[in-house]
Amino acid sequence: MINELSMDQKKSRVAALSIISNTSLVILKFVIGFIAGSVSVISEAIHSSLDLIASIIAYFAVKKASHPPDEKHHFGHGKVENLSGAVEALLIFLAAVMIIWESVEKIIHPHGMPKVELAIVVMALSAGVNFFVSNRLMEVARETDSLALEADAWHLRTDVYTSLGVLIGLIIVRLTNMPILDPIFAIGVALVIMKAAFDLTTEAMEDLIDKKLPDDEEKMIKKIIKNCCPEVVGFHRFRTRKAGNNKFVDLHLVLPANLSIEEAHSICDDIELRVEEQIPNVQILIHVEPDKVKN
Repeated sequence: MINELSMDQKKSRVAALSIISNTSLVILKFVIGFIAGSVSVISEAIHSSLDLIASIIAYFAVKKASHPPDEKHHFGHGKVENLSGAVEALLIFLAAVMIIWESVEKIIHPHGMPKVELAIVVMALSAGVNFFVSNRLMEVARETDSLALEADAWHLRTDVYTSLGVLIGLIIVRLTNMPILDPIFAIGVALVIMKAAFDLTTEAMEDLIDKKLPDDEEKMIKKIIKNCCPEVVGFHRFRTRKAGNNKFVDLHLVLPANLSIEEAHSICDDIELRVEEQIPNVQILIHVEPDKVKN
């Protein structure tokens, strides 16, 4: 229980860090974007605004997902993280559409040369801050197997790439004195964001429809069952699924018919313990069947 609590605290703290950094960058980008008159910086501010919303969603998702099973949710609340990931992906896609809209408007109705010097500084700062925070989020997401944090990390990682893209675009605008390149680079940012939205949606939906555990984890579980003890005759109806960072396994285990209930129960306990030692957050349901082969 101590490890579970510390894990939940770690997830909440890194989610809070994402909220703080996103809030600061959103304000800074909007202010500098309007002062500089740069649609690519403003588009980045819009992107970061949705990242902020996504960070808030991720924060509450990991909080809710950590709640233990209750009378209405016997398998816990892990899929809240999957729902969070899907919502965050939709927000990323919405950000891309808004950026393209603003960029096309800027191309059709240009407003002169943007003040790129200030914009270059804020884009460089944004890329640096988001690089640090996204790496931290991804580290904790993989450690805790949190889809909500992983989605948030990908949000900020795309923000790093798009900030660098805008930064390069602003430098080129400054060197070539061609303001039309500013919205064109912003459209490029939007296309990158759309790809990230598609990937996140796919990953979130797979767990929502009870995708099985990864092959390497299934092979590990099967190996543990086979090598557990000589009494194990075999097993079948092996199934796995995942909800957030919670993993579920159920199977039918075949044991010699002459074993006592106590002996069979002890073997099941041993299998469960060995699997739990190798794979975190796993719950195993074993149905014992007698071996029908007569010796």
